[in-house]
Amino acid sequence: MAEISNLAYVVLNASDLDAWETFATRVLGLQVGSRDERTLRLRMDERMHRVIVEQGEADDLTALGWEFDTRADLDSYVEQLRQRDVQVNEAEESLRQARKVERLYYCADPIGVRHEFSFGPQQAPLSSPFHSPLLVGGGFQTGELGVGHVFVVALDAEASVRFYTEQLGLRISDYIRDSHSIPGVAIDGVFMHTRSGRHHSLATAAMPSAKKLNHLMIEVKSLDDVGLAFDRVRAAQVPVIMDIGHHPNDRMLSFYMVTPSGFGLEYGWGGVVIDDANWSVSNYSQLSDWGHRFALPAVQ
Repeated sequence: MAEISNLAYVVLNASDLDAWETFATRVLGLQVGSRDERTLRLRMDERMHRVIVEQGEADDLTALGWEFDTRADLDSYVEQLRQRDVQVNEAEESLRQARKVERLYYCADPIGVRHEFSFGPQQAPLSSPFHSPLLVGGGFQTGELGVGHVFVVALDAEASVRFYTEQLGLRISDYIRDSHSIPGVAIDGVFMHTRSGRHHSLATAAMPSAKKLNHLMIEVKSLDDVGLAFDRVRAAQVPVIMDIGHHPNDRMLSFYMVTPSGFGLEYGWGGVVIDDANWSVSNYSQLSDWGHRFALPAVQ
């Protein structure tokens, strides 16, 4: 049975591309891959892009780009989706070229996020290696683990989890049920991973939110880079949602900030990689086992 390898890229809709470029390059340490009037492509590694920011007014998540290791895996997976009564379409040539992949299909999930399935990502030219003058510890943790993870807000949590696991084939990593960390908000989160094992590429819960995306997480290879990023955030007066802390399930040390689009971004280090042969699904009762004190409301 064909499975998704990783979450290769995310597509965001933003009303202010200039603010996003400044935030991404001067705070996060990303590199501009390309920029035109409608689209900002951001690099984290040798890929042409990992984060695509498209001009618009929603300031929210548009699409998730799931990757397959071979063309045969992708073709087999698309056939599986159709056998599961998922309406999946082959992308038009303009979208395929925009995503810079050899082959591309897509479908929609219960909250209206487009899920894109691709093979054959285009690499940046060898003459343009990724370089961030802000990072000191070897760059971002991407490769076969993908871009990072997203936490999306479900309208109907059961329906969303069924779609992600039974239709898309994501594997459940664990659960967090926490009614104490956020005053007045009970979190019943489900965390899901792909074949390559990043603890979760997608998590979801039903919670009060004006946006589909609660946060995007990007991971660095050095703990020093988390501390340096926290200093940059403070210096740039970027609002902090939660200060530095540690999650018990994915063991990520991180902090959360507000993006120019209003949703959150988690900047972390040390996330666990799952080996399914030795992994047991667990239930946790708290979002964080230390730190992560809230400076701003966790939901907008």
